[in-house]
Amino acid sequence: MKKWHKIIIILGVIALTVVLLLSLLSYRPVPERITYGMSFNTLYAEELGLDWRETYDAIIEDLGVRHLRLAAHWDLIEPGKDFYDFSEIDYQVNEASARGVDMVVGVGRRLPRWPECHTPRWASDLSWEEQKVEIREMIKTVVNRYKDNENILYWQVENEPYLTVFGKEYCGEFDEVFLKEEIALVKELDPGRPILLTDSGNLGTWAGAYKNSDVFGTSVYVYFWNENVGPFKSVLPPAYYRLKYNLARLWYGPKTALLIELSAEPWLLQPIVETPIETQRERMNLEKFENIIAFARKTGFDTQYLWGAEWWYWLKEQGDDDFWRRAQELYKEE
Repeated sequence: MKKWHKIIIILGVIALTVVLLLSLLSYRPVPERITYGMSFNTLYAEELGLDWRETYDAIIEDLGVRHLRLAAHWDLIEPGKDFYDFSEIDYQVNEASARGVDMVVGVGRRLPRWPECHTPRWASDLSWEEQKVEIREMIKTVVNRYKDNENILYWQVENEPYLTVFGKEYCGEFDEVFLKEEIALVKELDPGRPILLTDSGNLGTWAGAYKNSDVFGTSVYVYFWNENVGPFKSVLPPAYYRLKYNLARLWYGPKTALLIELSAEPWLLQPIVETPIETQRERMNLEKFENIIAFARKTGFDTQYLWGAEWWYWLKEQGDDDFWRRAQELYKEE
């Protein structure tokens, strides 16, 4: 047999082995039943010009959401140094508890929605060492206030802290040592409550967030828009997420993993209220919504928190209730 024939055979065997190995590593069964939750963000509701309490109540009562992810934004709960205003997060936690809704509550400086790090104005000129002192005190105050609430499933500490390519303008350099201090602090204050850490599904490695958490959460974004490229769809298949989960599980051990942020709103680079509804519906429509739900199902996560209910409610207030009605069906099924 000629030498190049042997080389081709060897390369073919290697390629087949790699394909089989990747197939095995990316196997994860499609869940028979998916639990759907929802992220809620006061800042986003207010950006849309909505009454955030009315929007929040509608998500619980009208949509029928029974699993929420909330955020104790530092700039909202401590608008002045050592001056706390818990009216917003108190309302959300109390209303959810009264209706039997469970919650993931985020604490820290970096929490969902732009600009990622929600530092109050009074703290923005402090050095990082000084800010860390204030963040510790803020976390202590929040956790001690709500740790006896049985409806809180997990404390989420920071949001996608290892995603250093995003939000750096507002967050600065990533301080992993301090992140671990925050985790230890929350565990000390509330030892019985698991810690959730999150990482980007599209861009993150998952390693740091997975190994340092009790519960891991990731995000899935399918449809994007770029000023140079225009609208585009992610080329990553569901198997990509299954593979990353299985590798993390093999390396760091099994643990609960959630799809904590499933985007079902338009990808925009400017405020949504300054964008024509036609453009919004081009970037996100019901067909894309259905594609996202189907895509996410194939990732293998049996608990998935959607992202975008504030926008659905805003559309409904404009007389366009297609998304709202479809979401009602989804949560009714759940």
